[in-house]
Amino acid sequence: MKAKEFAIKYSRILILAVIIAGISLASPEFLKPSNLMNVARQSSMLLIMSLGMTCAMLLGRGVDMSVGATLSLTSCVAAGFLRSSDTVGSVLLGIVIAMALGMLIGLVNGVLISYLHLPAILVTYGIREIIRSVAFFYMDGDVISGFHRIIAFMGSGFIFGKIPTQIIIALILTLGTAWMLKHTRIGRELYVVGANPSAARFSGLKVERSVVLGFVLSGTLAALAGIVYLGRLGAAEAEIGNAFHFQCVSAVAIGGISFAGGAGSAWGAVIGALILNILLNGMNLLNISSYWQGTVNGVVIIVAVLLDYAVRKQKGK
Repeated sequence: MKAKEFAIKYSRILILAVIIAGISLASPEFLKPSNLMNVARQSSMLLIMSLGMTCAMLLGRGVDMSVGATLSLTSCVAAGFLRSSDTVGSVLLGIVIAMALGMLIGLVNGVLISYLHLPAILVTYGIREIIRSVAFFYMDGDVISGFHRIIAFMGSGFIFGKIPTQIIIALILTLGTAWMLKHTRIGRELYVVGANPSAARFSGLKVERSVVLGFVLSGTLAALAGIVYLGRLGAAEAEIGNAFHFQCVSAVAIGGISFAGGAGSAWGAVIGALILNILLNGMNLLNISSYWQGTVNGVVIIVAVLLDYAVRKQKGK
C-alpha cells in the first residue's frame, strides 16, 4: 500500500520523467541545450496563465474558459501604449491598463459565479465570446507591431546574456503564487472554500469573496501573460490568445489541480506545463503528424483526470 500511495502521490513527476526518458531515447536532438531552452521558454508562457487558472480551479467551481480571450483583449488594448516610440511612462501605463482590464474581467466572472451561483464553465465561456468580439471590434483587422525595448526584454530578452527573461518572470510568479497559497490567509481560504464551501461558510469565511478573488487572480495573470507574449511575438492582433484556454485547462489537469477543488499547487501547474510542451516538442522532433498530436494530448489529459480520481478516492479511505 505504501508503494501504491507513493506512486499516486508522485505520479505526475513519474510521468514527466518517463516522457523525458522516452523522447530522449527516441530523439537525441531533444537533450540539446538549445532545444531544452526552447521548451522552457514555451512552458513559461503557458505557466504564467496556468498559475491563474490554478487559483480559479482550487475553488471547485470549474475552469476559467476566458483566459485566452482575456490575453487577447488586454494585450491589444495595451499595445497602443507600448510602441517603440512611446515613453517609459506610456509603457508603464499600458501595463497597468492591461492588468486592470484583466482584473475587471476576472471580477465580472467571479461575481456572476459566486453571487448568482451560475456554472463557471458557462459564465466564463460566455465572457470569452463577449471579449473576443470586443477585441475584434477594437482592432478592426489591424495588427500593432514594433514595441518598446522594455516589452521586448520581457518577452524575448536575456538576463546575464544567457537566461531568457520570460523564464525568470515565470519562476518569480510561481514562487510568489506557491508562497501565497501555502503561507497566507488568502491562499488557505482558496483551499478551504474549494474543499468544503459549507464548512468554510460555517467557519465564518466569506466564500463569495474568495471565489471572486480566485477569478480576479486568473484574469490578472492572463493579462500579464499577454504583455510577455507581446514581447515574444512582436505583434498584437485579435486572435493572439485564441487557443490558450484549452492549453491552460490541459496543463492544470495534467499537473494535478483537482476539478473538484481544494487540491493542487503552483508546482503542479509547472509540471503540467512542462509535460504538455515536452510532449509537443517531442512529437515535432519525431515528425508525428499534427493530426495525432491532439490524440496524444487527449490521452494524457484523460490519464490526469483518472489520477485525480484515484487521489481523491485514496484520501476518502
